[in-house]
Formats: sequence, C-alpha cells, structure tokens
Amino acid sequence: MTFQNAGHGYSRRNVLKLAGLAAGAAIAPTACSQIASSQGKVEAPQTAEFTPAPTELAGSPVEPSPTSNVSRVVLVRTDDRVAGTRNALDLLQPDGISGQTVFIKPNYNTADPPPASTDTALLEALIQELQAAGAGQMTIGDRSGMADSRQTMMTKGAFDLADRYGLNAIVLDELDAENWQYFDASGTHWQYGFAFAQPILNAGAIVNACCLKAHRFGGHFTLSLKNTVGMVARYVPGDPHDYMAELHSSPDQRLMIAEINKAYEPAIVLLDGVEAFINGGPEAGDVVTPGVILAGTDRVAVDVVALGVLRMFNPTPEIAQGSVWDLEQIRRAVELQIGATSDQQIEIITADATSQAMADEVRSLIIA
Repeated sequence: MTFQNAGHGYSRRNVLKLAGLAAGAAIAPTACSQIASSQGKVEAPQTAEFTPAPTELAGSPVEPSPTSNVSRVVLVRTDDRVAGTRNALDLLQPDGISGQTVFIKPNYNTADPPPASTDTALLEALIQELQAAGAGQMTIGDRSGMADSRQTMMTKGAFDLADRYGLNAIVLDELDAENWQYFDASGTHWQYGFAFAQPILNAGAIVNACCLKAHRFGGHFTLSLKNTVGMVARYVPGDPHDYMAELHSSPDQRLMIAEINKAYEPAIVLLDGVEAFINGGPEAGDVVTPGVILAGTDRVAVDVVALGVLRMFNPTPEIAQGSVWDLEQIRRAVELQIGATSDQQIEIITADATSQAMADEVRSLIIA
C-alpha cells in the first residue's frame, strides 16, 4: 500500500525506517532513593533537575520562529482506526524506532469504549507497524485514573496483545519505589515535585497513544499532554503523598499537566479522533464523530491541531473560547519549549482531498 504526498511515495512496509535515533527521556534519569527507614520515616528522595522551567506564567513569552523547527502533524480522515493508523504512520515516517526498546502508553484511564480509552484494534495495528519497523523489545503500560489499572488493562486486552506479540505488559501502580524517578518541584507548580515511571524513561522510544476528548475534572481536555498524567505516580511506595489528589485539587492543574511533559520526549504521538467527547470526559460524554487520525512527534502541535478539530463540533466553552494558544496546557507547554510556539510552526500533512478540506478548516481555527 502506497500513499502519495507532495510528490513523495511512502510504502507501509517502509514506515518508521530509521537511523536508530533514541527518543527517550529528555532529562537523563537516575534511580530514585525514596526508602522508608526502620522508624517508618521517609528519607528525602533524589530528584532529577527540571530545566528549563519558568516559575511563573507571566514571564517573557517564547518568540515563534516561523522559518525553523516546523512540526509535521499528519491528518487522515477515516472511520477505520486500523487503516487510519497505518496510513498516518506511512505519511509521518518518524525516526527513532529501529533497534530501540519501545514503551507504548495508551489511554487506559478506564476500560470504557472509545473515545474514553484506546481502541484495541488500533493498538494492535500500532504494535504491528512498530515491529515491522524493526523495533526492539516493546512494553505496554499505564496507570488508570478512575479504575483499577490491572483490571482495566485486562478488560482492554493489553495482556492478550502482549502475549500474542511478545511484549512486556506492566501495571504502573504496581511498580516498587526504585522504579519511580523523582523530579524536583523547583520551577513547577507541583508542591513536592512529581514521580515519573522509570521504565518509560528507560525506553529508547516512547509512543503516546491518546484520544480526543474533553475533561470535566479540571484538565478541560485530554489529548497527548494530558495522557502523560498516566506516566506519573499517584503514590510511590514508602511516600505518603497523593500526587494525583494534589494535581486534581490544584487551581494550577493545567499548568502542572504541561510541566510533567518536560520529563520525556516521544518518538510518536498517535491520536484517535475517529470519535470524540465534546463535553464531559474523560470516561463519558456527548460523542461526535470527527473521523480523523492524527500523528506527529510534537505534543503541542498535535494537541493544537486536535483542539482545532474539537472546535469544529461545538465543544465546551473551556475548549472553544479564545485562542488555542492561550489555553493553559498549551501556553505552559510553549513556555517550557516542549513543542511548537505558533501555528506558523505547524505543517499539516494530508494525502487526499477530504483530509485536506478538514486540515484547511482546522488551520483557520488554530491561528494565534
């Protein structure tokens, strides 16, 4: 199967053909030392440095550079998640998979059907494409926010997929203390910093497989930046702090979501927008059918394009009003230099007229 775009042909079997560039942690991880003493006290953990990280949102804005650092976001109109996934990866042609260990982070907040969670057939197609690209050992894992993580992964068939394709499957809630990497609170809105799953940071390539939906518990929307929350601990063994209670009770929740994304760099972001929640969320809401798959490597660019798609369907005021670049998750991520800083730095890639028509409409909705 071959797709043509801008005069270039891409064969599906050549997808993700790479030079072996590792796309793991952007900040070099070290083993955390959170250990309970015999008196039941918790020693201060080692923390990774969090830089660059402005302390306040009111700092100097990052000036866009429209002629450099352009981020490509593939947009495929489809109601077939499997075909859409294959076609999107064909067009994206990302680097950094061949020969690398890969961690796949789906959206398993609950086991409710899409758009609440990652579609199992889509995930299987993604695994097949990664293996065809020469990926090394792959791992799939998540931490559910509203359900038991192990049960959610069982219901969604993650362990069955792991057995079928020779993957590791891990439940992040079940990691011991030494498998969580602490990041210091300095420069963030986190009271005590946050703890990030070490197996993800150790991977040569990280794949963020997310959904398209609103978030009624303060996030306002759940796309690739928000999907990263499942990589962060609620509890670390021996540490009594509830990091998720802090996040979801904070008026700075959306800024904190952006901040945890500084801990890693994805090799692929794959967003399922075949269906979407335009309100409610993350596990239920009013469903619309945008019929789109997005793919990229820049979380800000993918999320901005996804917000443009959501704005086509009369979403909540928190999503619909103002510039997408002023929405707090996006604004903070731009400040932290996580991705694109303006619409001028986003190139939307399509392969057919139907997809291009949506891309043109989205483009009009994401102008700064």
